[in-house]
Amino acid sequence: MADFPELTQAVINGNAKKVLELVNIELGKGAIPQSLLTDYMIPGMLHVGQLMQEGEYFIPEVLRSAKAMRGALELLEPMLAKGADRKSEGYVVIGSVDGDIHDIGKNLVAMLLKGAGFEVNDLGVSVKTETFLDAVKARDGKVILGLSALITPTLDEMQIVINALKEAGLRERVKVMVGGAPVTREFAEEIGSDGTAEDAAAAVTLAKQLQLS
Repeated sequence: MADFPELTQAVINGNAKKVLELVNIELGKGAIPQSLLTDYMIPGMLHVGQLMQEGEYFIPEVLRSAKAMRGALELLEPMLAKGADRKSEGYVVIGSVDGDIHDIGKNLVAMLLKGAGFEVNDLGVSVKTETFLDAVKARDGKVILGLSALITPTLDEMQIVINALKEAGLRERVKVMVGGAPVTREFAEEIGSDGTAEDAAAAVTLAKQLQLS
């Protein structure tokens, strides 16, 4: 097993109390908030994603790590917002499509994306097409749109959102990733999305690829 810095290991272990304690200690020593995030915490979450893909971590462990990460982010975000050098991996709008109120998978993807350095606008569940479009319009440049559905009857909503993006002239600058238990690669291609992922960790990898494409 690789040796990680104490803060990174605390994130991997999902020890929220230890993560906050170490972050506060480092801030007291004059550490740069952005450095704590990019050099220690994000590598921890990326390793958690790797452990999930390898079958060593499952949803409970990943949620614990994500919760530990989120607690530290809440502390650091006001400081990061003041810094001109804040680095973002990209901007993601995410939500469960209209009629679908399931959010566990969507929340996990959102937390892992934040942990990987993305800015995430989580619109919640049963999100109307117009709400997705408004969120995209509110942001200039490239946007990654994550659409989630856990029940088959709501899958058609994904196609509706993609069609609406085209009609609004937004499709060229929006990369659409779709996910959820009933979503297959064939379906993702059929509706004209830019990809799907088999789990939350793979969704982060996909988001990175879409950001670079």
